Amino acid sequence: MKRIVIDEEKCDGCGLCVTGCHEGALAIVEGKARLVHENFCDGLGSCIGECPQGAISFVLVGDQAEGRDNTPSLFQHAPQRRNHQWPVQFNLVPVGAPFLENADLLICADCVPFAMPGFYQTLLTGKAVLVGCPKFDNVNAYLEKLTRIFQERPIRSVTLARMEVPCCSGLARLAQIALNTVSKKIPYTEVTVGIDGTILATQSPLSSVALP
Repeated sequence: MKRIVIDEEKCDGCGLCVTGCHEGALAIVEGKARLVHENFCDGLGSCIGECPQGAISFVLVGDQAEGRDNTPSLFQHAPQRRNHQWPVQFNLVPVGAPFLENADLLICADCVPFAMPGFYQTLLTGKAVLVGCPKFDNVNAYLEKLTRIFQERPIRSVTLARMEVPCCSGLARLAQIALNTVSKKIPYTEVTVGIDGTILATQSPLSSVALP
């Protein structure tokens, strides 16, 4: 498993990592960020993207650090994940996340990986990813975060993967509104996946989209 390490020489005590940690594992102690509750650290790395000084990194602890593999035999031959990003969920990925630097970004409805065989090879490989569902989450928060990411980060391209069901159209609309709001043009491709897991359409429909 992973644990964070804080470089005290780089840390300026700004506290952004503390507010970015959803588990309450960090605190400012004597002007420096400290891991005060090691057992609370989930290893997801929300704090890393919040640190403007690059003072936080991961280390492996336990069996992984010692080179032991305790993976149950059922999973020994499972396909390996082809991206090394964490977190992936829309609400947890910070705007300043390092993996968004010069990224080809995949915005993905959370049903797509389960419906589509070959999702990793076909859509995910080589991309940063945001996963979410506008039917259950706060769409205003989605729109605000997407707009900030598109405006503030050097995103090279955007691919949106959605299911053919009507509720997924909301995710595509949010992405298009955000892209039309920012002051730069980012290539956009939309992939529609059927409920049988096949790709039904691939298009670049970006045009003028009315703001809500």
